[in-house]
Amino acid sequence: MRFDEYKISDTIKNNIKELGFKKPTDIQYRVIPHILNRHDILAIAPTGTGKTAAFVIPIIDKILRSKKSKRSSFIQCIIMVPTRELSLQIHSVFNTMGRNTGVKSMALFGGVDQDPQIDRLMSGVDVLITTPGRMFDLTSQGFIKLRNIEILVLDEADHMLDLGFIKDIRDLITYLPHKRQTLFFSATINKEIKKLAYSLVNKPIHIQISPKNPVAKNIEHGVAFIEMDDKRFFLERLVNENKDTKILVFVRTKVRAERVQKAMERVDIHAATIHGGKTQKERLDTLEEFRSGELKLLIATDVSARGIDIPNVDFVINYDLPDKSETYVHRVGRTGRGTQKGQALSFCSTDEKPVLEMIEDGLDKPIAVIKIAKREYIEIQQNSNDHKEDISSMIKEIEDLEYWNSNKKKKNRKNRKK
Repeated sequence: MRFDEYKISDTIKNNIKELGFKKPTDIQYRVIPHILNRHDILAIAPTGTGKTAAFVIPIIDKILRSKKSKRSSFIQCIIMVPTRELSLQIHSVFNTMGRNTGVKSMALFGGVDQDPQIDRLMSGVDVLITTPGRMFDLTSQGFIKLRNIEILVLDEADHMLDLGFIKDIRDLITYLPHKRQTLFFSATINKEIKKLAYSLVNKPIHIQISPKNPVAKNIEHGVAFIEMDDKRFFLERLVNENKDTKILVFVRTKVRAERVQKAMERVDIHAATIHGGKTQKERLDTLEEFRSGELKLLIATDVSARGIDIPNVDFVINYDLPDKSETYVHRVGRTGRGTQKGQALSFCSTDEKPVLEMIEDGLDKPIAVIKIAKREYIEIQQNSNDHKEDISSMIKEIEDLEYWNSNKKKKNRKNRKK
């Protein structure tokens, strides 16, 4: 089936055509008709499969038809997301897919002055894409009216649970009309997510894409066994061998992000960081630099990078392994988006091998090992321009690792007590 066969507005069809899309992805093909028919949806789909457009296209069409039959100045659709970056990314998709339709969307989040946001709300908004905190602030102040909401979308529900937003989600429901359409999207599924979903949706259509392989097929992923102190050498080598590619590197903490960035600077490799310690403007400027291709190497923490939708990310590097298989899925999903090919590589130290096993258990299959001969390993160490790192920097690296290991042990003890 092609997009021009759907019973949606010709304006939307033209926008899709101009973007170069002819056929829907699997998730789009299975979801769009049900949303147009007002069914509640529980959809599980890997990152990078076209999930955002799967709900944006039918929502624009439904609101466009609603605006033709009745004039409304109220918000008709709320899309709740875990991060400000994701709200901006979805807002961008609404702008491109909804061009010339008159459907107005807005990204709402904290960390910035609320007055311009209030002015924008007062001018009229059809779709509000929002993080929980700022939305409840402006709702309590009377600037957001939720009584006319017809569609609720929860996007990246698994990450919202990880960030502790379950109370916010349940609080939101108390403000919304009981008669509404609810669309629930998640990259992963477990008992807690399923319980939340079925408390919100009404007789939903359950759609699951590639349940046995959460990582998209067009992503080639592997793991290389590299000791913690040597990871910077291998990142240096990879960057130098792929100078014209976009590389997104994930680390555990904002301290680690800054330390890896400084290590790259010492070997004359330009890199930037994005994490919770940066201002909103700094984060947006860095993302735009990476999106345009001016910046080739971006070092990020998980929370700040969730929702990043950057075209043509060639490599995702797990400089530090994540502590959940779901996080691994989201990380590697930053590359190989849509029909593009991508590569994901994890650097695994000896201390991280138990974490690797846990990730592989979640994936239900091993990650391919990229073997490095001892001679090649030593050569990469010795040929680095940063092999004479000062002793104080080495001590910081060790302290950072010990702190992480200590926290892991505490978490494990708590889990055993439960």
